[in-house]
Amino acid sequence: MKLYERAGLCALHRLDPETAHGLSIRALRLGLAPLTGVVTSPRLATTLCGLSLPNPVGLAAGYDKNAEAAGPLMRAGFGFIELGAATPRAQPGNPRPRLFRLTEDRAVINRFGFNNDGADAIKARLSRLQRLIPMGVNLGANKQSRDRAADFVKVLTTCAPVVDFATVNVSSPNTEKLRDLQGKAALSALLARVMAARDGLARPIPVFLKIAPDLDGADLEDVAEVALAARVDAIIATNTTLARDNLQSHHAKETGGLSGAPLFDRSTRVLARLSDLTGGRLPLIGVGGIATAEHAYAKIRAGATAVQLYSAMIYGGLSLVADIARELDAFLARDGFATVADAVATGRGEWL
Repeated sequence: MKLYERAGLCALHRLDPETAHGLSIRALRLGLAPLTGVVTSPRLATTLCGLSLPNPVGLAAGYDKNAEAAGPLMRAGFGFIELGAATPRAQPGNPRPRLFRLTEDRAVINRFGFNNDGADAIKARLSRLQRLIPMGVNLGANKQSRDRAADFVKVLTTCAPVVDFATVNVSSPNTEKLRDLQGKAALSALLARVMAARDGLARPIPVFLKIAPDLDGADLEDVAEVALAARVDAIIATNTTLARDNLQSHHAKETGGLSGAPLFDRSTRVLARLSDLTGGRLPLIGVGGIATAEHAYAKIRAGATAVQLYSAMIYGGLSLVADIARELDAFLARDGFATVADAVATGRGEWL
């Protein structure tokens, strides 16, 4: 890590986490953050649901909720980025404080509650950008909505002209009863409406489904069955967890979703199980606890076509992204894989 980036991280960690997060977005907008440009190689270049990725390392939703820094983020080493979550109407989210660093655990707890400027504002910002890499939006529902499926459809139809993919987020723990939509009947009905709306777009885009890491074996079987039947293009595994196993930080009992290092094993087991259930019929995107190239490689070998990260940047900085991509290239070369796709699911059995 560059010395000035380390100094910047130290300064940010002296501030309230949400204030620091806002300053990191501002630094990107002002050109004060390290931007390595697109990182790629013949081994790293891969395809996800028809999208050409220069490398398989993506930005998870939640970092740039309002698409304020999407332009710089496309030049930060990522192979693709996901913005949002966006809801049809702007909303403030939950009261502060709602973001907590668990430094001893290299983790984060958040209970933001889909705070964002609304789909129209996000679309307007994205419409001014040249897409250097694939860019997507995470679909959210307003807190007071009586028809959350309609909210997902509204955000999809609003933002589809300016993005390359969209993610149905039924797994945030911070909007009351949202995770109830992961049940078999509710999920099937929801996806039927979203996919029908997608198919009616002038330019249909891939639709992903993001699930929680706290589903049990039967629930995962239902998710896999429903996702395949609905013709979802990929599953993102996983969102944050409600579990609080073996944490050291005094913030461990805060409510909200836990992300970062403690999530790695749990989310990777879910990923491998989904890979086994779907048998390669559905691309998977691995998320949860990725902080090194070894982690990214393990997710790919567990069954992921691509990966996403966010929380690790709080502790490792933005330069971590390019470092992971380049080291991943070296791991692929070391093990004789000509492409990322050749490595997918080769180590799945280690997690089952």
